[in-house]
Amino acid sequence: MRAVIQRVKSAEVLVDGRLSGKIGKGLLVFVGVAKGDSESDLTYLTSKIHDLRIFEDSSEKFNLSLREIGGEILVVSQFTLYGDCRKGRRPSFTDAEDPVLARELYERFVIRLREQGISVQTGEFQAKMEVHLINDGPVTLILDSRR
Repeated sequence: MRAVIQRVKSAEVLVDGRLSGKIGKGLLVFVGVAKGDSESDLTYLTSKIHDLRIFEDSSEKFNLSLREIGGEILVVSQFTLYGDCRKGRRPSFTDAEDPVLARELYERFVIRLREQGISVQTGEFQAKMEVHLINDGPVTLILDSRR
């Protein structure tokens, strides 16, 4: 599994003009599922995201986690995180998991974050979404369960 994490002041996602999820201060997490991903990939990402110290303390150092600041998470599925652009001009998505299997892991990912006591909002799996955010920093990180 792969996640692009952005620290935000606020973020929201719309599907067909309808609000699907909205958060205040916290993390916008784009998550993609690769072929062969399993529960261990899911566990790695959820525990890592939960404890990442990427929020500033009073000394302006990255010492605080999402939980410590009382932040929220907006999770948006994004198979294009597995787009391979090395050949030609059009990305290949052969490394992305089949949508049925990917949905299962995506949904468990969201559940696992909620079980950790985090307020989680979501986009809509396999929908065309419009994401609005106010980046904070900006701070953007990439996590990959296989690296």
